[in-house]
Parts: sequence; structure tokens; C-alpha cells
Amino acid sequence: MHSSLRDLLITPAEMAAMDLAAARSGIDSFLLMRSAGLAVAAAALRRFPQAQRYAVLCGPGNNGGDGYVAASALVESGANVAVFAFGDPAALSGDAARARQLWNGTIDPLASFLPQPADAIVDALFGAGLSRDLPEPVVETIDRINGRDLPIIAVDLPTGVDGRTGQICGAAFAASHTVTFMAKKPGHLLLPGRSLCGALDVFDIGIPARIVLAGGKGLRVNTPALWSDHAARLDASSHKFRRGHLVVFSGGPQATGAARLSAAAGLAAGAGLVTVASPTSALDINAGHLTAVMLKAIDDPPGLERWLEDSRLGAFVLGPGFGVGERARAFALALCDRALVLDADGITSFQQHRSQLFARLAAAPGRAVMTPHEGEFARLFPEIARDENRSKIEKAQSAAQISHATIVYKGADTVIASPDGKVAVNANAPPSLATAGSGDVLAGIIGAHLAQGMPAFEAAAAGVWRHGTAGAKAGPGLTAETLVASIPPLG
Repeated sequence: MHSSLRDLLITPAEMAAMDLAAARSGIDSFLLMRSAGLAVAAAALRRFPQAQRYAVLCGPGNNGGDGYVAASALVESGANVAVFAFGDPAALSGDAARARQLWNGTIDPLASFLPQPADAIVDALFGAGLSRDLPEPVVETIDRINGRDLPIIAVDLPTGVDGRTGQICGAAFAASHTVTFMAKKPGHLLLPGRSLCGALDVFDIGIPARIVLAGGKGLRVNTPALWSDHAARLDASSHKFRRGHLVVFSGGPQATGAARLSAAAGLAAGAGLVTVASPTSALDINAGHLTAVMLKAIDDPPGLERWLEDSRLGAFVLGPGFGVGERARAFALALCDRALVLDADGITSFQQHRSQLFARLAAAPGRAVMTPHEGEFARLFPEIARDENRSKIEKAQSAAQISHATIVYKGADTVIASPDGKVAVNANAPPSLATAGSGDVLAGIIGAHLAQGMPAFEAAAAGVWRHGTAGAKAGPGLTAETLVASIPPLG
């Protein structure tokens, strides 16, 4: 695969347009299908050489055409192959019909397929373009196969997974292995589709990289290639203020731990100085737990305004354990001119005051990042959250556009979206990150990046990636404290 395509995500509609563009450029579309089918056969033989029979399930479209090519190639390799078709194979047209005509064996109806204990199944029923509920005979086939511990090789995407949204269309195969072409699709990374793909291979089937790059809309997998050019490097002239001053706001006496976790994460992530801004009532509690992190008493908006006259304060994290209400709103609105991570209580405080926040962010020159989990996202963007026709990517994009902030829509499939349309989907987060305090750590890491001068989208993407890497390093039994200690270097 061309290196420029490695981190690309393309939607099924974009893939279809690329196929058409390739054909218009003079490339034989059947040769592309043949390359796809051969890649599937090679993957099946490499991954599951012990299979006594390869059962190839072919659908009524081009995905089925890939399956017929794969079946022919498997037979040529000496394998035992049985083909089962959904619909009338004689009704196929175009390249899929040509592929079916090359298959010299029998074609049995899908309804007659009975899995055998040593089968390996090639799922070529429906590909990434599926967006409607599966027909009942296909659902029945999936029910017969899932749970039998048989290896399943999915062509493009497991049948039943919507390639645009990752959602399940009534039922879906749980694949052991998925073979896709040219670039990953959103459904490979968005839940629940991601959990059904198994190991994923991306094969270059011959569409020129220039066509793929021209046809994509800029969706990316979150990797260091997105933000490494913005990562600050230490040199001999570096000092603590050049590395950025991060401020994290603490809640009252009964809610100070979240802010300290964010502050510790910001310091570990590279901020030169970190200060916890605490109500006077919580100063003693915070002071008893802080060493390298500094402490400042800030009780009300006038006190904050006076402190903000210090231009060396580089970025702010507001929300973890802060409390929901008018005070949180006043603090957040005062910080919109600066670099701000708005998290947790800071987000929830604007549930009934969204327009006030969005208007302020639209008019402000600052760099704002909001980090909602699913519940917080639904509170701040209820209309978007309720729209079942949108993917998580599309929801994050819409939220970023109307809020004028970079959105980190958290989850195992975290999506980072900026108001200017940049989007990345994160794929390195282990399940163990679902633990108390994990989000506070993420907010602190992103805050450190903002304090160092990174643009909001890159700061957020880098933060999410480092957070996932830290989770993998800390291991299954991680806590928020061990997560902080596991934050990897930025560059």
C-alpha cells in the first residue's frame, strides 16, 4: 500500500466514486475485482491453512464478485471449495457476472449452507456499502454461523456492518479476519463494527494513489503523522516558561482529586509549569497533596480576570471536579480568549446555555477543545446526538462546526474533529482506559499541548494518542495514577 494512504479513511461512497474514476482513467475495473479476490484468497490460505473446506458465501453485487474470484483462486491452489449464493447468480451484471462465469464449480443456494466443523468461511455477501437491514435469509445464515468458533474471512467488511457508521444492520458476522482494499473505512474503526472485524489487512488493488487522495475528504486514523510537526522539541535554550504554563481549576474541598490528576498529567506530558487554581476553602487540602505542581487561590470571576493579566499563563483546563453551575460558566466564558480544555462539569454547566458558549467561542481568538463522553455530548448537542442517520464521525464534525471548538468525542473509538473540517479517529485505546480519572488525565495531557503552543486539533489528537499509548503501557490493571506515570514522550 502506498505510504500516503496508510492513515487514510474513506467512506463507502468515496470508494465507489474512486472505482468509477479509476475506470474512467482507463483502468479495467474487472482487473481491480480480480486483484481484490486474489487478495482474499491469499489471506484465507495464509491465515487458515488448516481448513478442510473453504465455504465462500457470495452476495448479489460486487462483493459477491470478489467472492467468486477468491473461490476460483482457492481451487487453483488445490483447496476444497464450496460456493453458496444469496439471490440468483444468473442475475448478476457487469464485473460480478464476469467473475461468476469464471467459477467452474456448482453454486448452491445460501439457505442450504450447513457449516462443517473444519470450515473456513469467506464472507462475500455484502460489503462496506450496506446501509439497510439485512434480508431475513442472510440473518438466518449469520445466526447459524456466529458462535460456532469457525474462522470467518470478511471481504471489505463483515456482512451486516455499515461501512460509514460502524452500526449493525440487523445482524452481522463476527469475523476473525477482514480484508479491505486501498484504505480503511470508518466502519473498521467505529464501534460496534470495529469489534466485529478481527484482524484487518488493507490491500492495494491497483487504484492509483492520486485518485484515492483526490477522492477522499480528509478523514484520517489518528497517528503521530497528524501532529508530529507541531510537537515541541527541547533544546539547550529551553526553560520552564518556554515549555508552557498550564492552569487546572480545582473544585471545592470535597472534589479536589480530579484537578490534581489533570495537573499531574499536564506536568508529565511536558508542560514546564502547572498550577492548580483552587478555591480558598480547598487550599489546605490541595497543598497537602502537591509538590512540583503550584497552587493559586482563585475564588471568583473578578479574581480570575485579574490573574489573566499574566500573559505567561498558557492554557487552562476547566471542568474536572469543578462543579456544575453559574460559577463554572462565568469562568469558562472568561477563558474563551485563551487556550482552553473544557471538560466534565465545564461542559455540563452549559447544557441550558449552549448558545452563550458557542457565540463566545465564535467571537474569541482562543484555542478551545471540548472533551465530552457520550452522555456529555448528548447534553450539549442533543439534536445531533439523537440523529441516528449520522455516524460518530459526522456527529463530531457537526458539533465542532456549531460550537467553534475542537471536539474530542470520547469512547473506545474516540473521534477528534475541528471546526475547519479536519477529523481523526483514534484506534490505539485499550479497554482498560475505562476507569475513574482516565478522562481527567486526558484533559491534562491536551492542556499541556495547548500550553506548549500546539494548535487545538493537533493538541487534541496528540493527547488522545498519548493517552491510548499510556493505557497500553500501564496494562490491564491501570489506575489513573499509573496512567500518568506511563505517558510516553511526545516526540
